[in-house]
Amino acid sequence: MVPHLREYYNKNFTDEKYRLFLRRLDATCGVQVEFRVSETPFFIPSQLMATMSQAGHEIIMQLMNNAEYLRRAAETIPHEYHVPNQTPQPVFVAVDFGIVQLPDGSFAPRLIELQGFPTLFAFQPLQSMLFKEVFELPRECRYLLGNLDFEAYTLLFRNAVLGNHDPDNVVLLELDPVRQKTRPDFVLTDRLCGTQTVNIRDVVKQGRQLLYWRDGTLVPIHRIYNRAIVDELIKSEAQLPFSFRDELDVEWAGHPNWFYLISKFSLPFLHHPTVPKTIFLDQLKSVPDDLQNWVLKPLFSFAGSGVIISPEQADIDAVPDRHRGDYVLQERVEYGAFIQTPHGGTKAEVRIMFIWPEGGELTPVANLVRMGRGKMMGVDHNKNMAWVGSSAGLYVP
Repeated sequence: MVPHLREYYNKNFTDEKYRLFLRRLDATCGVQVEFRVSETPFFIPSQLMATMSQAGHEIIMQLMNNAEYLRRAAETIPHEYHVPNQTPQPVFVAVDFGIVQLPDGSFAPRLIELQGFPTLFAFQPLQSMLFKEVFELPRECRYLLGNLDFEAYTLLFRNAVLGNHDPDNVVLLELDPVRQKTRPDFVLTDRLCGTQTVNIRDVVKQGRQLLYWRDGTLVPIHRIYNRAIVDELIKSEAQLPFSFRDELDVEWAGHPNWFYLISKFSLPFLHHPTVPKTIFLDQLKSVPDDLQNWVLKPLFSFAGSGVIISPEQADIDAVPDRHRGDYVLQERVEYGAFIQTPHGGTKAEVRIMFIWPEGGELTPVANLVRMGRGKMMGVDHNKNMAWVGSSAGLYVP
């Protein structure tokens, strides 16, 4: 999409550079990156990057300024995961856009989903930085947003995670973190912030206080950078040492309720040029004749789980009446296969990552890219392919 950068990159790409890139990524993370990383970054026109940042901001604020929407969204929080002392705003938000090519040849974003939950805030800038270094890309290529340099980004991220607390009293909380594919991000977060990643199963509760073991000593937890996804906790039937409903002397970064308050449940309430038509399944008056142009999505799954592209009537009928309010039917976004690679045109989905610190402003800070040529962007739909997978968006201001 930035022709001279694409031409330069493809001409100078070698398998040896790619292998060096992967080795440096593993070495810098300190653990092996187990998900597939694409051979190439995505060169994004600066205007398109600005459009996505602005659209993401407008979409989030449209929800935050809609009291009726927030009341209805709050009703979706499961009783056992409705956490007290909700914060007035999410600290971390991610907004995902598919990139389409319009009839006049220009490019535009279309909202795929959004989440009031952290993503790879520590890993993604590192991956982008290594793309630039190993493949010797021009210095003017940028990967951070909001006019941030790496030092300012790190400070903003660190403050968002730690608040006003000593790093020793702040933990990254996750279910079985050593088996998660996002483990490199946990390691890097601990390195940047001085936190410690803790398995949610291993937390100790004493009265209103949570504690964790460190070097044989129980250490109080004052703030939690929460990475535990409720959907996974439920599916794994994890037995936790505390209840999310407990009144606890801890702060959350971000508060777990925002996982539900900003989510795919938001889609039917949004009115924005980038948002495809979306309908709750229980409000569907008749099934569209052109189901091949729609996507069936469960509301609170993660990483594309349960999503059906071009569903059939049988897929719609299979959703029990009592669960139809937990699904949406969304107009299908036709990603443009415009990234020229040695294996043909490739599609991209761009995540704009926002940080909204307490007392601060909602700010776009970084981006994450998924590349693919399959039906979806996920790994399962792009098996045995090259030049697909996790990537970084680079732009020239």
